[in-house]
Parts: sequence; structure tokens; C-alpha cells
Amino acid sequence: MRDMEMLRRSSVFASEVMDVFDRSPTDKELVSQSKALCRDYIHSRLNRAGIGWSKPEQSLAAAGGTLGEVSSILLWLGDELEYLRPTVYRNVARQLNITVASESLVSDAFLAVADEIFSTGVTWGKVVSLYAVAGALAVDCVRHGHPVTVHTIVDCFGEFVRKSLSPWLKRRGGWTDIMKCVVSSDPRFRSHWLVSAACSCGHFLKTVVFYLLRER
Repeated sequence: MRDMEMLRRSSVFASEVMDVFDRSPTDKELVSQSKALCRDYIHSRLNRAGIGWSKPEQSLAAAGGTLGEVSSILLWLGDELEYLRPTVYRNVARQLNITVASESLVSDAFLAVADEIFSTGVTWGKVVSLYAVAGALAVDCVRHGHPVTVHTIVDCFGEFVRKSLSPWLKRRGGWTDIMKCVVSSDPRFRSHWLVSAACSCGHFLKTVVFYLLRER
């Protein structure tokens, strides 16, 4: 009987999770998913850099499921973007001239970058760019002995999604829309992805200049 009850509960939970992707997601769900994707992206970048952050856990991509597929695509697109402009997504804290010892500075800097990247609209290229910034900034935090600040980056990402990206994501049915970035065979779609990614790099560099020149 106990095994049957556990099976029933597991089935109910699985159906509830899948139901999220069968209907229009709520703001709360979009924020929660964005933070889970951000943690997965950061773990991937920390592992690639050969440094740890928290207790090892199974990645979304390895766990499978719809959100796992989204995470895999996000990581793949992030790899492509970082390959295109490797210097942009390295030593982000140094580029912004901030100390990662201050959570408030990291938070303000990340949100300023986010605002600038999306100042002219939202595209998946810009979304991937923001994840790349989050991953690079997290690597800086852990390397300089401030792993706790990584949680601040994840929370800031979720807050930015809640305030600025939720309406756009809802119109596209949620995070699963990013799958079109790799399943589309239309060369114009790939061209649009590369152009929007390149533009997001420009917005990031503009933010760097703004941060270096602003009064403190």
C-alpha cells in the first residue's frame, strides 16, 4: 500500500509539472524557472572553470524533462555566443570596475547591464546574453572568495524577469519558445539570432563604459 501511495504521489507531481508547460505560465512560474535555469547555467560555467560553488546536484539538462531541454539549448546557445565574443564574457567584474565583495554593487551592476541590454526590446539573443553575463559574473565572485554573492545574482535575475521579461515570455508560451532557436531550418532565423546576439554584446559594452564613467 505504501508503494502504491508513493507511486500515486509521484504521478500527481509529474502531471502537475507537465501541466505548467501545457498552459500559459504564471509570473511566479516564469520567475522560478528563470532562476532554476540561471543556477544551471552558473553551475555549468563554474564546472568549466574548474571551481565549485555549492553541494553537487544533478543539472536540469541531465535530469531531462521540458525544463531540462530548455537548459540544454540555453547552454548550447550560450557557448555559441561566448565563442563569438570571448573577451566580452570574461572578467566581467573587472570590466564593470566593481568589487564582488559587495553584494549591493554586484546587484546594481547586474541590473544596470540587464536594463541596457534590453533597452531597445527583447530577443532570445539578448536573453542568452544576460545568462552569459550572469555566468561570467558568478565565476568572478567564486574565484575571489565570495560564493554567497552568486545567490544574489540568481535572485536579481529572477527579479528582472518578473519586472521586465514576464509579459514577453507569456506571449511566447514560456521558456520552451527558445527551442525554436535550434529547430528552425530557416536561415533567416539563424541570421536574426546572430544579429541580436551581436547587438546584445554592443549593449553590454555600452554599459561597461557607463559604469566606468559614472560618478561614485
